[in-house]
Amino acid sequence: MTRLRFDIAYDGTDFRGWATQPGLRTVQGVLEQNLSLVLREPVQLTVAGRTDAGVHAEGQVAHAEVAAFDDPAGLLRRLSRLLPGDVRVTAITFAPAEFDARFSALRRHYVYRLTTAVHGADPFERRHVVGVRPGPDLAAMRAASTGLLGLHDFAAFCRHREGASTVRELQRFDWRADGARLTAAVSADAFCWSMVRSLVGAVLAVGYGRRTPDWPAGLLTERSRSSAVTVAAAHGLSLVGVDYPEPAELAARNRTTRAVRVAAADGCCGT
Repeated sequence: MTRLRFDIAYDGTDFRGWATQPGLRTVQGVLEQNLSLVLREPVQLTVAGRTDAGVHAEGQVAHAEVAAFDDPAGLLRRLSRLLPGDVRVTAITFAPAEFDARFSALRRHYVYRLTTAVHGADPFERRHVVGVRPGPDLAAMRAASTGLLGLHDFAAFCRHREGASTVRELQRFDWRADGARLTAAVSADAFCWSMVRSLVGAVLAVGYGRRTPDWPAGLLTERSRSSAVTVAAAHGLSLVGVDYPEPAELAARNRTTRAVRVAAADGCCGT
């Protein structure tokens, strides 16, 4: 068997998310169907991060095991002719046996794009940019975002998934303004369900004066999803990159990631 890495980009507007669902159009379903057709064998993809319906990706990563194979360039060309225009495989490379798109990942990087223009998002950007009211307090938003950095239980910001840990290390959460364009950059070792959109929604509430800058960090003491947090719209979010260690470190990273994280009782965090 040969392990292949797939680098993937897609416009999530017309997909019901990444994961295969019976009777629904999903990114995984479209890719696996076409890969199986070209390779003439069933192909099952493991992905770095499952995205929700409407969420986009510019730097998604997946892997699959296939029968003995030696032509990734030819496979890429054939897929480019078969795949619909809203999903592209941008690169196919051989991967070490220890490479796991999900468990080998060191961190995932997302961006969330907004515009404060009075007229809203431009027509050519409306599928990827969310229009918001002018005048958010950027300094307050940055202060609120900084207060969320570190290893915490983000249960208040995550949709419940049975048996899943909500302890994550948020490594970056900052905001950049360029004219009317407002962009949040969010990076973590991993994200739980709806976490990024919930973080953005909470900080936007601070920006518009509905909450104080210390309010989002105060939610970290809660152990279930907070009804006070508004989840930002899906179409502003895009997965832009995934970081992996050097090949010699893949196996160790896999073991570390598979360990279930739990929040320590004293409010600090452990693994």
